[in-house]
Amino acid sequence: MTQQGHQEAAPERLVLVTGPSGSGRSTVLKALEDVGFEAIDNMPSSLVPRLVRAKLERPLALGIDTRNRDFSVDALLMLVNALAALDDIGFDLLFLDCSEDALIRRFSETRRRHPMRPDQPPADGVALETRLLAAVRARADILIDTSALSPHDLRAEIARLFAPQHDGSLTVQVESFSYKRGIPRGVDMVFDCRFLNNPHWQPALRALDGRDPRVADFIKQDQRFDPFFERLHVLIESLLPEFAAQGKPLVTVALGCTGGQHRSVAMAEKLANTLARGPWRVSKRHREIERMAAVVDTAPGSDRVET
Repeated sequence: MTQQGHQEAAPERLVLVTGPSGSGRSTVLKALEDVGFEAIDNMPSSLVPRLVRAKLERPLALGIDTRNRDFSVDALLMLVNALAALDDIGFDLLFLDCSEDALIRRFSETRRRHPMRPDQPPADGVALETRLLAAVRARADILIDTSALSPHDLRAEIARLFAPQHDGSLTVQVESFSYKRGIPRGVDMVFDCRFLNNPHWQPALRALDGRDPRVADFIKQDQRFDPFFERLHVLIESLLPEFAAQGKPLVTVALGCTGGQHRSVAMAEKLANTLARGPWRVSKRHREIERMAAVVDTAPGSDRVET
């Protein structure tokens, strides 16, 4: 993600969300709703000034794209410049960038036609829209590249940028992952669990995951488990107040093992449950288990990876 000239929140806040079709605009607008924005999609550019003249009761997010009936790049840029000049509104143009290859893949996977070239292959519409929006992309205040982001990751990025900070609240996300698939994007702290005894080599445990008590008990029998967890917990608890004091809305702690099924999952479960006893809002995610469930849905019988 690249952030350009992000402004501090003002008493009234307006975000225009745009980008090529398939880049994640609907996901972003829903994520903004979740953090307190009123979100309106497919907003005609000509109606925005009239809407802004009314006093905003809460932050407002407007989705604008090439399918709007009065869309033109020149008109959108004029609108952006006018909104940026207002003194009583905190304004950002949020552009969702995405590589052409990723967009083409998304249209192919969903079998959707591209709105700009419905009678042509998706690649034609993607290329045209990318060229059309180049000037808007260059004007963006906030630029998020969604090419490699899952909807979950994109929502997390929006929470980082736009979640309210005035109450000092802090959410901690604890995530397990596989080093084979790479470290998750945008995490704040990463810890390696691969030194712990591996349940993968136990036939009775191999098909289970770290949420199962039998797997968790096996891992906890490793004499290194308790000292590692205690130091990890103390370290994180000592850092969270500092993040909260800085107004950071979300802190992500990632725990990895070889396959993201056993050791990292068990450690993430224990850490999330322990942190939840404190003042923090805690969520957890097991990336590889989510991916495995998606694979099973599309290709039953897929083999599990070594953990």
